Amino acid sequence: MTDTVKYVLDESHIPKRWYNIAADLPSPPPPVLHPGTKQPVGPDDLAPLFPMSLILQEVSSDREIDIPEPVREIYRQWRPSPLFRARRLEKVLQTPAKIYYKYEGVSPAGSHKPNTAVAQAFYNKEAGIKKITTETGAGQWGSALAFAGALFGIEIKVFMVCVSYNQKPYRRALMETYGAKCIPSPSNETNSGKAILAQRADHPGSLGIAISEAVEIAATHDDTKYALGSVLNHVLTHQTIVGQEAIKQLEMAGDYPDIIVGCTGGGSNFAGIAFPFIGAQLRGGKKVRVVAIEPAACPSLTRGRYAYDFGDTGHLTPLVKMHTLGSTFTPPGFHAGGLRYHGMAPMVSHCLQLGLIEAKSYNQVECFSAGV
Repeated sequence: MTDTVKYVLDESHIPKRWYNIAADLPSPPPPVLHPGTKQPVGPDDLAPLFPMSLILQEVSSDREIDIPEPVREIYRQWRPSPLFRARRLEKVLQTPAKIYYKYEGVSPAGSHKPNTAVAQAFYNKEAGIKKITTETGAGQWGSALAFAGALFGIEIKVFMVCVSYNQKPYRRALMETYGAKCIPSPSNETNSGKAILAQRADHPGSLGIAISEAVEIAATHDDTKYALGSVLNHVLTHQTIVGQEAIKQLEMAGDYPDIIVGCTGGGSNFAGIAFPFIGAQLRGGKKVRVVAIEPAACPSLTRGRYAYDFGDTGHLTPLVKMHTLGSTFTPPGFHAGGLRYHGMAPMVSHCLQLGLIEAKSYNQVECFSAGV
């Protein structure tokens, strides 16, 4: 059909392996450093926060990582997700370009986040973990981990950035429906939160602060681990299932992209669609232009420094080299709360340094105006 709008793969085409771009890069990203010694961290340094299986994925240089069959079985509830050809938009724009978009909203939580939430919950369950703490901005990640926790019988505690907690009560309701406990951040439940509230009682919160609170709980409780919804290598790797499916769907359409565009906050959504195409290019395939789009109110890639920084406001995490606006930066409370993070995934930052991607920033008003 020449007028096909939706390209759908059957369940047999769900990828059996995640793709790890580290295997194909011309140089490895800078190592994660211990904040005290400034030396590269080892697995034991990360063990208080993550199960060993995820730590090994974080530092892996293998091109492919097997997806456990129980995870693939859960993926079947919504994967493969559809690829759409935006034919009506093309007509409105009067453009000769073909516009495709990968729609991840078909997942139970309504976003791409369950792709890694289910995987992280599985590995924690396998390690005997009973509780997981995490942060969330707009609530997409918190909803996804709450969903995954319910599947594996793990207790989930979510620190939700306060401004989004108030802006988006239905996301909070969704988390609670799945059985998670949702707390506005900063809170009085942690020393990190208390310190922020002592400075400003009506603090709107930030992802950096919420991460501090979640990490503090995990680091001080033996039965609890921490899960992150973006930024880290293993999270980005789990999301590459999106781009792998898109490659197959574009084959169905008889096309291959010239340009790939993705919104970028911490980097996992962008990496999920882009990294498989970049990897194909690095292995001798067609060159593609890859553009990361970030909010002008939190422009880490376009205005941040490329430097070692903490992943959280309370300085409880290791140091990672990334594009950063500073760990104490608190962005304004714009609508896309999940993009209010001071830094960028080290692997995405490294790709920018290598010239494999480019970055642009836009404010929310011009985006809304263009869309409606």
